[in-house]
Amino acid sequence: MADLPILVETVTALVRRAGGVAMEDFRLGEATASAQWDKDDKSPVSAADLAVDALLRDQLTRLLPGSGWLSEETADSADRLSRDYVWIVDPIDGTRDYIRGRAGWAVSVALVYQGEVAAAWLYAPARHEMLVAMRGEGATCNHAPLTASHRTNLTSARFPAVHLPAYARDMEASPCPNSIALRMVEIACGRADVLATVRWGAEWDVAAADLIAREAGAAVTDAHGAPLAYNKAEPKAYGVMVTAPALHGAMVERIAKL
Repeated sequence: MADLPILVETVTALVRRAGGVAMEDFRLGEATASAQWDKDDKSPVSAADLAVDALLRDQLTRLLPGSGWLSEETADSADRLSRDYVWIVDPIDGTRDYIRGRAGWAVSVALVYQGEVAAAWLYAPARHEMLVAMRGEGATCNHAPLTASHRTNLTSARFPAVHLPAYARDMEASPCPNSIALRMVEIACGRADVLATVRWGAEWDVAAADLIAREAGAAVTDAHGAPLAYNKAEPKAYGVMVTAPALHGAMVERIAKL
């Protein structure tokens, strides 16, 4: 594998730089000045998404020659399927919060090696949080080690949501950034206890947060309780579940009854 410790330091600086590009058009509490429009699937995109995507693609693929690329804002290519190393990127995860001047967005970068996330970066500049993880080496937020929630009971567990879904009505809503990656790492940071979605999602939405949460001690799977895999021909998974370790089994059983 690549010399990950050196690579991690270099990419951390680059991801911080990418976040700075996004911040050029962002004002907390104000609608962003960045040009914006809806894509064919009706999801929003801004000029900042594309600028960050271009910067990261240029720099990351140069940093690791021969690596593949998968990003929300780049047309997909089957070429990545033949690469051992693949960058999986969401240049601005949580674009709706970005456009509205809310802090719940992040630059998400994962380095996948043979289908598994080897290193991950999640930078939320408006929240002043840089989260980094390397497989087998733990996860940090602003250099401080992360430890996931230790909750053992689903009742009154903290679930990051504006409105709790029916399967979480006995839980308590906790702060909910628009970015699914930031919601996932709420459990990694010990600020929430469980998150579960029951819809199809893209690999770029969850890849970085998956490793960060697992390295912090959280359980992370799809909605059925199966491990997530990456760089698939169809880069999607059905739902994501992130929990305190003791809650995972009970949450899988609950979702299975839907």
